[in-house]
Amino acid sequence: MGRRHSNLRRVNGILLLDKPSGMTSNAALQIVKRLYRARKAGHTGSLDPLATGLLPLCFGEATKVSGFLLDADKRYRVVCKLGERTTTADAEGEVLQQRPVEGVTGARLRQVLEGFVGEIEQIPPMYSAVKHKGERLYKLARQGVEVEREARKVVIHSLELRDLGVPLFEIDVHCSKGTYVRTLVEDIGELLGCGAHVTALRRLAVGPFDDSQMIDMETLEATAAESMAALDRLLLPMESGLAQWPGVRLSGDAAFYLRQGQPVLVPQAPTEGWVRLYEGESRFLGMGEILDDGRVAPRRLMTAS
Repeated sequence: MGRRHSNLRRVNGILLLDKPSGMTSNAALQIVKRLYRARKAGHTGSLDPLATGLLPLCFGEATKVSGFLLDADKRYRVVCKLGERTTTADAEGEVLQQRPVEGVTGARLRQVLEGFVGEIEQIPPMYSAVKHKGERLYKLARQGVEVEREARKVVIHSLELRDLGVPLFEIDVHCSKGTYVRTLVEDIGELLGCGAHVTALRRLAVGPFDDSQMIDMETLEATAAESMAALDRLLLPMESGLAQWPGVRLSGDAAFYLRQGQPVLVPQAPTEGWVRLYEGESRFLGMGEILDDGRVAPRRLMTAS
């Protein structure tokens, strides 16, 4: 065990993986972690096996950033099929009900989509990772058990109809964390009176990251065959996951006290909220929060930078 462990590397940074379809997020993480020979890695919120697209993977100290990415807004491109409701609300499930789709027009669909924009309530699907009495819902669902689930508030920032070719339509969704796109599509189908399910789902953005810098599995494997240094060059800096926060630069003295866990006063610092902390121009220290008295308090500090 000790020898195998010694082969692992301390890797810090964020990789924007283009997750392939048919693979769980955790399986994708384990493959990439092995390619990097990384000691520590985590992902930032699962994508369904059917789904593809942006899955930020955090290595080493960057795992401290992953919670903030979990809380971030997401963007998806979704292909939906009208007229069929399935057990899982996507194409992987069995068809529960079929209904005619005549009469669904672009105007009617846009009208229904508008009704979902803003704060809405969703009941998590049985095929989800939500826990009920310590058991994952999808495990209960596979046993044919259905349990009462509490509705949750989520925010749909925008819903855009990209294409309508009955029975298929394509939408872009910009939503808050915790939104179940499958449930959203199912609810849209019910309002239209014909039912609907997801046939393809692609995540295009998570917080500050979008699909422009994604790297697919084939590229990663080819790069790994080239060299470890080439693989490492694909990583983004840890603080890139917090790009929406203001940066606060500290003097050497202030950084010293901050590392001891003490809040410090920084001239021209923001007056509230979370901040990225740097020593000097470029050394990233971690995450801080502005206290009521204006001082900057350390919240999650990096041990490597």
